[in-house]
Amino acid sequence: MTSQVSSRPWLAFGYPVGYGVGGLTILGLLAVLYSEVLMALVRDWYDNPDYSHGFLVPLMSGYFVWERRHKLRNLPIRPNWWGGLLLACALGLFLLGTIGAELYTQRISLILVIAGLVLLLCGAQWLRQLMLPIGFLVFMVPLPAIVVNTIAFPLQIFAAQTAAFCLFNLGIPVLREGNLITLAGSTLEVAEACSGLRSLLALLTLGTVYGYFSQRVLWKRWLLLLLSIPIAIVANALRVTGTGILANTWGTEVAEGFYHTFEGWIVFVVAFVLLLGCGTILSRIGREVSMAERAPSCDGFR
Repeated sequence: MTSQVSSRPWLAFGYPVGYGVGGLTILGLLAVLYSEVLMALVRDWYDNPDYSHGFLVPLMSGYFVWERRHKLRNLPIRPNWWGGLLLACALGLFLLGTIGAELYTQRISLILVIAGLVLLLCGAQWLRQLMLPIGFLVFMVPLPAIVVNTIAFPLQIFAAQTAAFCLFNLGIPVLREGNLITLAGSTLEVAEACSGLRSLLALLTLGTVYGYFSQRVLWKRWLLLLLSIPIAIVANALRVTGTGILANTWGTEVAEGFYHTFEGWIVFVVAFVLLLGCGTILSRIGREVSMAERAPSCDGFR
């Protein structure tokens, strides 16, 4: 269900003039349609520490597109009318999100709109090449509250269980009740902010970028991305353990002050170093691959 417009590469710097004007018009209409959604999204990046990395996601996505510029110039422009169906579904999702006042649905619809426009105007080959830049935008969208609540509490319990186990084996008297850790002279609560969701989301984003640049084989990229999850969860549990040690030794004032924040940064750096180590090990696996497989690839996570 395709219609071939041109099998020629881009003309000079970019599209033919008609495509350029049409593209700018569509971008303008989208900016108007999604203006409130985008402003609310930026506010969330600014106000919610869990998504402060959202400012960098569109920039990184833009870099992925720029990196593919030479390959895109040589791709034929073959509009695919299935893109119109995807676009209609995305706009329908936006309408449902607007009626139901569900920001997540509206924001996800924007990513689907972009994918639909690429398929409609340029074709399936373009969409395949731009799958990673478009898909990467998912990391800029805050999860809905129902998902956060479902994920955060089990993470809190795991962190509390692991911390209590470690503290007990270090000889520190400890009692755990749910997400509460009772020490000899204080009680610590593993609150939602300490669930590790923030570091998990940030490490997933970093893991995607690092896997893309460090690995040339598809399964290694995906494995590195998946390894980001247990690394972030365990690292956060160790952070809670460290907080317990501080509270037991110097009191809760120290454990909840500057050192608590500083400790979080240190643990996140350690988690990223562990991810780098996993990437190094994966890079050493299969060194006998062919020269063609080792050549730089622009296929992303396809």
